[in-house]
Amino acid sequence: MILSIPVIAITGSAGKTTTKEMVASILQKRYKILKTQGNANTYKHTAKYANMIQPYHKALVLEYAMLHAGGIRRHCQIIQPNIGIITNVGTAHIGNFNGKIEGVAKAKSELIQYMKQTGLLVINADDEYSKLLNTKKFKGKILTVGIDQKADIQAKNINFLRNGMTFKISLENKEYEFYISALGKHNIYNALSAIAVTNHLGFTPKEIQEGLKSFKRPWRRLNIYQLPNGIKIIDDTYSANPHAMKAAIDVLSQIGKGMNIAVLGTMLEMGKYSKRAHQEVGKYIVKKKVDYLYTYGKDATLIGKAAKELGFPPKRVFHFTNKEKLNHFLTKYLRPNTTILVKASHGIRMNETVKYLIAYSKKAI
Repeated sequence: MILSIPVIAITGSAGKTTTKEMVASILQKRYKILKTQGNANTYKHTAKYANMIQPYHKALVLEYAMLHAGGIRRHCQIIQPNIGIITNVGTAHIGNFNGKIEGVAKAKSELIQYMKQTGLLVINADDEYSKLLNTKKFKGKILTVGIDQKADIQAKNINFLRNGMTFKISLENKEYEFYISALGKHNIYNALSAIAVTNHLGFTPKEIQEGLKSFKRPWRRLNIYQLPNGIKIIDDTYSANPHAMKAAIDVLSQIGKGMNIAVLGTMLEMGKYSKRAHQEVGKYIVKKKVDYLYTYGKDATLIGKAAKELGFPPKRVFHFTNKEKLNHFLTKYLRPNTTILVKASHGIRMNETVKYLIAYSKKAI
């Protein structure tokens, strides 16, 4: 299906849903749109969306997820995008590509190959593995977004607030400040992609500012629960890969003002890369402001082992294979001004731990 209206397809190893919601929030200031519902983002869902398009829809904003090579091609064959965003290339589902990041990049490059060849492509200049994307034959416009590396849309003066962030960028040689109700440097990249697309479509800086202000964080993606006695729970239990784990740990380090606890579960679909992936997270946590580390699930024990090898205090690392025991043990540390990050793959169901902690804290008042 080839449409004349803007068809924005978003893929990437992390950030698809958040970027989609940011783009949609801006577009809705002017358009009636059709967007991916929640994270219903397989090619089978895309086929359903194709049947939902109405004459009053002025734009489509769709997530194109994939588990294997050929997945994104199938999306594009159902609805061909004329605007593509590749948020990043990371290790999500790397187990389906023999543990090779080059395989993931090749699969993500299907968006470039099968979208409209004179359309707009947005990629992350700061993302190491996005350099593996095959853009050589693409004849359209490529816009880069970034913070650290030079980019077409580049953020500076990032300011972390209690429930969000502000940052500045230049559009048409004039500087503008933007606010998003999300935390973490990775969400700046998502916002930059949304700005790049909507600015390209002719939305004014004011419309983009207002649209981003209206953005609401998707469920179980760095949602913060403010509990009695200054206790905070960071619920990031929807999905997990090393890139997303590190981003969540960064947020814990940034917002935690008292004792910081990281509760990290197994990352699924890592395949042969699983050992290295979990060790990578353990090594990273040593550099951050984390006081206690709790791990849950078979492979997650590797996170704690790697952290201890690099000097994280062994007496502050605990591993659990029983979730009830984990939950009960955690309540011992629900002291005033404690911030707890809970992060794991969706299939580990760590949202149960979040619910338990919230319910316990209410009873303990």
